[in-house]
Amino acid sequence: MATAIYLEHYLDSIENLPCELQRNFTLMRDLDNRTEEKKGEIDKLAEEYIANVKNLASEQRVEHLQKIQNAYSKCKEFSDDKVQLAMQTYEMVDKHIRRLDADLARFENELKEKLEVSYDSTEGRGLKSKLSDCTLRSHCRRKRIKSNFF
Repeated sequence: MATAIYLEHYLDSIENLPCELQRNFTLMRDLDNRTEEKKGEIDKLAEEYIANVKNLASEQRVEHLQKIQNAYSKCKEFSDDKVQLAMQTYEMVDKHIRRLDADLARFENELKEKLEVSYDSTEGRGLKSKLSDCTLRSHCRRKRIKSNFF
């Protein structure tokens, strides 16, 4: 019964996660596209400037360089937004992982308590030992998955 409650609560909490992830990844892709367009614009502006620098008046040079600078600023803004969105996405997923870890630990503790009460015989103690091994393996597996993410 407790298993169903933990599972139901967890499934409820991640119900919108795929949509949120899809939205964030779509926004990141859009920011990438906008950045690439802006980089293309910067390349064109730089080529124009280099080709015409000798024929431009001083104020025209400054104006052209200002256009390039503004394009770079916009490009950096898009990149900063993407980094911020990536960090938010990571935090969102990490929050769900931490909650799952906490729920799993609570469930394992409840299961251990039930087993201790139910199985007080020699066979039960052997089962408790197996459960402890399983808990340790589960903990190590979660740590390995988290460390592989970085």
